[in-house]
Amino acid sequence: MNKPMIGVTPLYDTDKKSYWMLPDYMKAIEASGGIPVMLPLTADEDTITTLATTFDGFLFTGGQDVNPELYGEQMQSVCGELCIERDRMEAVLFEKVIALGKPAFGICRGLQLFNAILGGTLYQDIPTAFDAEQKITHQQKPPYTNLVHSVHIEKHNLLHDILKTDQIRVNSYHHQGIKTLSDQLVAAAIAEDGLIESVVMPGCSFVLAVQWHREYSYAVDEYSRHLFRAFVHACHISSLNKAESSASA
Repeated sequence: MNKPMIGVTPLYDTDKKSYWMLPDYMKAIEASGGIPVMLPLTADEDTITTLATTFDGFLFTGGQDVNPELYGEQMQSVCGELCIERDRMEAVLFEKVIALGKPAFGICRGLQLFNAILGGTLYQDIPTAFDAEQKITHQQKPPYTNLVHSVHIEKHNLLHDILKTDQIRVNSYHHQGIKTLSDQLVAAAIAEDGLIESVVMPGCSFVLAVQWHREYSYAVDEYSRHLFRAFVHACHISSLNKAESSASA
């Protein structure tokens, strides 16, 4: 079968003013049957439109904190480094991808971005802003292949359909998280301390995001492989639909 082409949002090094990419994102997509391509970081809407229509699906990667202005708050001192260029591009790209009905998979920052764009809010710093009776590790130390806490998988959603289990262990490396969930999203997984760790967008074939870093644990964790394979499969279906539309035009 033809392999789907999947756009991967770029990471950005502020000091070096350079794009870069963690190879684990690319390797996980390639091992699952897709062709990953790192996207440019651009503010040109015509270019973003072309990207959205050209690729079969999109992976929204981790990275800098989401600008609090996206969810109507002022930046606090506990908020980390921002990348305004990424926020602007990814917000436009996400909206176009949703409008086109293409798959979107968010990891860590990706989950936070989806929620902020769709009207939800974030904890700017979990250790200082999230008051939970049960304390768990959200910023583990390497190796990131270690799975450090559990999440409960809610039933009757895309994530549960893919994983077919009620609980998994995950790795965890983030200091922000969902505070108020967007009314356009549904919580698909919840950590032991009550923090939302995965969301899906009802009515979409594949719009799913997870807080944990499945790219790191792909080689050692079957549930990570299930997630990436399901995403790439959804991108393959998107590719077939695009081909059928072109043939009938």
